[in-house]
Amino acid sequence: MAKIICAFLLILAMAFVIQVTYAGGEGSLRPEQCSGECDRRCSKTMYKNRCLEFCNLCCAKCLCVPSGFIGHKEECPCYNNWKTKEGTPKCP
Repeated sequence: MAKIICAFLLILAMAFVIQVTYAGGEGSLRPEQCSGECDRRCSKTMYKNRCLEFCNLCCAKCLCVPSGFIGHKEECPCYNNWKTKEGTPKCP
């Protein structure tokens, strides 16, 4: 039974490491990578220019762009928590 629990914990730890490595995280990008990541993030929106503008601004500050096209902002707390004066999310 102990071997099964150890194996499960090892697999869980490996999954966490893989998620952090491939999903990125705050500070995981270099500034020159922001443009490409924002192109990916904003590729499916109808407001592409506005999305790119704010995404690049947020990436320059946070050095992180969440995976996917929408959501997943919890991967980048800085990106997620930056708000406008009105309290709405600044980063797409």
